[in-house]
Amino acid sequence: MVETITQVINDIDAVVWGWGMILLLLGTHIFMTVRTGFIQKKIGTGIRLSVAKDPDAEGEVSQFGALTTALASTIGTGNIIGVGTAIALGGPGAVFWCWITGVFGIATKYSESLIAVKYRVKTKDGRMQGGAMYALERGLSMKKLGKILAVLFAFFGGFASFGIGCATQVNAIATVCKENLGIPEVIVGVAVAALTALVIFGGIKSIANVCEKLVPFMAVFYVLGCLIILGFNADFILPALSTIIKLAFTPGAAAGGLVGRGIMAAMQYGIARGLFSNESGMGSAPIAAAAAQTRNPVRQALVSSTGTFWDTVVVCAMTGLVLVTSIMKNPAIDMGAISDGGILTTLAFSQIPILGPAILVVGIISFAYSTVLGWAYYGERCVEYFAGKKGLIPYRVLYIVIAAIAPVASLNLVWTIADILNALMAIPNLVAVLLLSNVVVRETKKYLKNLDAKDETEIPVVDK
Repeated sequence: MVETITQVINDIDAVVWGWGMILLLLGTHIFMTVRTGFIQKKIGTGIRLSVAKDPDAEGEVSQFGALTTALASTIGTGNIIGVGTAIALGGPGAVFWCWITGVFGIATKYSESLIAVKYRVKTKDGRMQGGAMYALERGLSMKKLGKILAVLFAFFGGFASFGIGCATQVNAIATVCKENLGIPEVIVGVAVAALTALVIFGGIKSIANVCEKLVPFMAVFYVLGCLIILGFNADFILPALSTIIKLAFTPGAAAGGLVGRGIMAAMQYGIARGLFSNESGMGSAPIAAAAAQTRNPVRQALVSSTGTFWDTVVVCAMTGLVLVTSIMKNPAIDMGAISDGGILTTLAFSQIPILGPAILVVGIISFAYSTVLGWAYYGERCVEYFAGKKGLIPYRVLYIVIAAIAPVASLNLVWTIADILNALMAIPNLVAVLLLSNVVVRETKKYLKNLDAKDETEIPVVDK
């Protein structure tokens, strides 16, 4: 019976994350790139705005706080192990398609964040609420359809947070601590649960305060570590780049046991891992964007779009280059015999004694814990939407309990279910982005050349 249920769930996962979903997401990325006039060219402006303060604008946290909260959930184990999985299953060419997905995904992240801020609301106690659910409810002219899709998005998002945001991440922390530091999984689970409780019971301001400090540290540490490894592998950087581009379009073999699986495999796994990593189109990051202090929707949308840039265009690309150069330099790593992304990543990083494993351990622990915090906030906002404020305490307690038991639980099925819920989140969110694309274009034209202009539209107060 259990095997049958597991097989059915796996079959559903294969369908929802098949080519249909990939084409829907990638198609939206390309469509919004065109509609926004290639907003990617404004990424430098977004980076500048991300460290600027807008204290006089309405919102709960700074633009940087909202960005780091979003990055906390986005930059996770997928940036390390996920890239390894893409290479193991799709060949080195998958790195190219992962990178391309990030470039085009910037436009979707910009668009979904813009409508999240545009249609956000304020509770009677002054908290900002926003995201796909409010954009669907308030933005669509078909009110009944909008409300149904909004509830579905919130429902899927709330339950997805327990798996993809909590259980799988804590399990990854426990595994790496057990294997590299000898710390029992039970102790790790209790420690992570306690640290999580201290942060999430303080709300978005508490989460943002921690993320503002943790995210820059972990990102800089990991990128610097990768650069050091690339320094050791310097003679293989250009051959690796050439190999990645070549095997993105053709099957074949290259130095160091690298195997190209063909353009279809490279595209499928590269695009899927890229989409999964940067979450563009999933609708999660805009929930944090809606809490930002920003004078108009375009300012925060530009800031939020940098999240995809940092996550995929920088961190995932860096990981891919480290893995491919390490494999090319060390032919003993037989990529053709490895289908597990975690094993491939561990072998590649272990080629640099002491430093390589340290970067991997610190990277996974910090990336995974930040994801736990970011998704706790996303889950809260989703639960509050469909269950009201009374649902927050039970949600937080359950989230912490799951964090405590995750290290000793079998998570294969949990991961698959969360994977399905993420795809189901993306569908109503993409409906919102596509149907409100005219709003995105209108707001962009209105504010892009005058980013200091204040949106005078009154934010409605709701009884939550």
